[in-house]
Amino acid sequence: MSVRNYAESHPTVRISTKRFEASPFLERYATEDTVFGVYSGRLYPLSLGSDVVADYWQLRRQAALFDVPERPLLVEGPDAERLLDLMFVCDVTSLSPGRARYAIACDNNGGVLMDGVLIRHSADRFWYVMADGDFVGWIRAHAVGMDVRVEDADSWVAQIQGPASLNVLEAACEQGLPQPFGYFAVARVAMAGQEVMVTRTGWSGELGFEVYTAPGIDGGALWDHLVAVGRPLGLVVQALGSLGIRRVEAGILDNGTDMNPSMTPFAAGLGKFVNFEGADFIGRDALARPGLERRPRLLGLSCPSTTPVPGAVVTIGGTAIGRVTAGAWSPFLGVGIGYMVMDQPPKTPEIDGVVVGLGAEAVPASIVSLPFYDAERKIPRGLEVMP
Repeated sequence: MSVRNYAESHPTVRISTKRFEASPFLERYATEDTVFGVYSGRLYPLSLGSDVVADYWQLRRQAALFDVPERPLLVEGPDAERLLDLMFVCDVTSLSPGRARYAIACDNNGGVLMDGVLIRHSADRFWYVMADGDFVGWIRAHAVGMDVRVEDADSWVAQIQGPASLNVLEAACEQGLPQPFGYFAVARVAMAGQEVMVTRTGWSGELGFEVYTAPGIDGGALWDHLVAVGRPLGLVVQALGSLGIRRVEAGILDNGTDMNPSMTPFAAGLGKFVNFEGADFIGRDALARPGLERRPRLLGLSCPSTTPVPGAVVTIGGTAIGRVTAGAWSPFLGVGIGYMVMDQPPKTPEIDGVVVGLGAEAVPASIVSLPFYDAERKIPRGLEVMP
């Protein structure tokens, strides 16, 4: 069902004049209470009308199914690896088929242009699962003269996240849990009589996996199958409210919101993903420049009494030192948490006595390092369960 047809059959739904796409899963969960947003040119559910705190604990303790809007981009051809080594600050050459890797693209000045998950299917076939932002024109411009094609993969993504997620995957696959299926693994499996791709990835900081459709896949049947086998294991369908809380707790950044081309990967606290030993990627000279500041400017914010509001100014001693980019109330920590970008990198990532204000209101807070907990990523690796 198209978005317009769905809207015509649901009079309370209003259609924007802006062009966007709806997933093949939409009609399986959408109701009159659903609130949608647009990300990467795709419609996604911001809210299903449920209690976001209850959703959060369901995600933390069992499992949740999400319709997510990230857009996979196909890069294929004899020069695919060469092009991607030029694009990304990670080492693409060492990425094996059947594996995925977090990949950041920078501009010529070393500013963060795009981030996402790079999936290698074979020697000359990749998918780049992009965040929101303008990247397709950039990569195509740099592909001129290369034997490679760059196009929309026409794939839609569903995430299942939470401590019971791999149990759901095992029940959903006709041959059981793929083996091996470690962190950032990629596998092809049969679900509901259809072949789909799954990756051991997600945007929650929890144990989880993602399912990718392909042209010809019956998305509705796939969704129904996941819900049917997952319900006895505690799976529920959710909007992205609970993910919004968990991603901040886990220190996961949103491109264009928390970081942008004015920030290097070092400024965003992502310097560990820059590989100077590999190919001569775009922005390498700028990032390797002697004297370049490598301390992060993007840090965590902890507010005991309230939730930090994006856009709020952070001050110390009456002097503005930065602004808030994201905020959430953490049910697990029992405090308001968020991200802030500092005007200048601090000498230490832990600073007490700051004040967060927006207009006439001001509340005490502390600057902290990211993530707020599970710095070793034991939870998504399946090595630890919290709470």
